[in-house]
Amino acid sequence: MRDRRGKYGLDEPWALGGLVLGAVLLLALAVISFDNDILAVAIAFLFGALYTLASAASQLYTTRRGKFAVWGEALRELTGEEKVLDLGCGRGAVLLLAAERLDHGTATGLDLWRRRSSEAVTRANAEAEGVSDLVELTTGDMRELPFDDESYDVVVSSLAVHHISKEDGRAAAIREAHRVLRPGGLLLIADQEHVPAYETVLRGLGVVDVHRRDLGWRYWHGGPWARTWMLRARKP
Repeated sequence: MRDRRGKYGLDEPWALGGLVLGAVLLLALAVISFDNDILAVAIAFLFGALYTLASAASQLYTTRRGKFAVWGEALRELTGEEKVLDLGCGRGAVLLLAAERLDHGTATGLDLWRRRSSEAVTRANAEAEGVSDLVELTTGDMRELPFDDESYDVVVSSLAVHHISKEDGRAAAIREAHRVLRPGGLLLIADQEHVPAYETVLRGLGVVDVHRRDLGWRYWHGGPWARTWMLRARKP
């Protein structure tokens, strides 16, 4: 995969900063323990520092490379003619990958545009990636989408639905994604939490072609305890 030209920021930057700070602190404690000849404690601190650094490296890799590689593979089945909707598109990491695979389709990004993921940044990223003519941006809540029924061929979402705090709100977002999909349309949702619940909602709507899989180490945000799952479904 080529290097991205847009500015996509860091996923959970405070968590990454905390890991780096924790690693530095543990390393300092290891040095102090070695200086005081407390060998067992020093080794424990050193191991903790290395483990925490590895977690930080994992999160940084996922943010900069891993998630783009995973989504690039997931979007390969696009033919180039689709209308694609990205729910909670943020700075456009997945939205613009989808747009790059389109010839005559469109890629619509929906977000509430909080300060860290402003619409202006996403537009600038679309320009940088050379797909601005294929991209549309809309302000809206994924629990109540401002689109007609069966408007899109593909609906995607990456690490967005779990930010809805209440279970009924997350279920509403999944139902809305299903509503705006055309028959035979593809739904791809990557998330770290609540994915089995999303699957349950879809099966309750009559979707039988639905599968859930672990996206592996390339989508870890620090380690296997922060893994990401992909839910893939086809609307009947």
